[in-house]
Amino acid sequence: MESAADTSRASAPADDGRTRDRVSALLLEHGPQTATELAARLGISPAAVRRHLDALVAAGRIEERGDGRAIGAAHRGRGRPARRFHLTDAGRSAFPHAYDDLALTALRYVAASGGPDAVRAVAEQQLSGLEARASSAVERAVHEAGGEPVDRARALAAALTAEGYAATASAISGGGQLCQHHCPVAHVAAEFPQLCEAETAVIGRLVGTHVQRLATIAHGDGICTTHLPGPLRPGNRTTPARPVPGERAAPLSAPTSSTPTNHRERTPA
Repeated sequence: MESAADTSRASAPADDGRTRDRVSALLLEHGPQTATELAARLGISPAAVRRHLDALVAAGRIEERGDGRAIGAAHRGRGRPARRFHLTDAGRSAFPHAYDDLALTALRYVAASGGPDAVRAVAEQQLSGLEARASSAVERAVHEAGGEPVDRARALAAALTAEGYAATASAISGGGQLCQHHCPVAHVAAEFPQLCEAETAVIGRLVGTHVQRLATIAHGDGICTTHLPGPLRPGNRTTPARPVPGERAAPLSAPTSSTPTNHRERTPA
């Protein structure tokens, strides 16, 4: 049977999380505050609030800065600078935003004014910075690992992860796969597939080969999956100018004539 002490210990992390969320909300609502001011608003001791503040600082959600004012200066004319806690950008990002709604409204206006090509131009412009940053990372990795598409895809996956896509790359039979486990613009791309199309084109340019999108988060799949073709076989260095997704190349050993070899051998000289 679970004791009261066990129940108390189990609920402690949840209680701490709620208190820290309240601290962040107070800083968002009322601006930078001291530990004493926060303790008074929360109804707990300054020592207790300090423990939560230390955890939030360690998590990068808040930071402590001096504001140049002195505690008790109004009464004594002297004192040490007050230390106030401020929300960081990471702390602010934990609160709900309406970025998706704003992006959808803007793209709907662009689509109504300029049509699908205008939306595609916006998507390509939005991804140009990402492509430039990822390109530098891919080229650095190519000098170390090699220039095969799968090697480039692994370097690209690391660059995309740094951009928030949680990407991985792996070699499979017949080539490789680049998987993105998170899509920062999934809700917008669900209505405007031009974003996915532009992103696929960027991936193809960065890995240096034709790629095929197999699944996207925007269309309800769990992961964005991009297929990379395997390396070329010796003796078959030419690739089609416009590869057809899913098309299989004929075996290299296939005979060029429709006449069976054993039939030709039985023909009298």
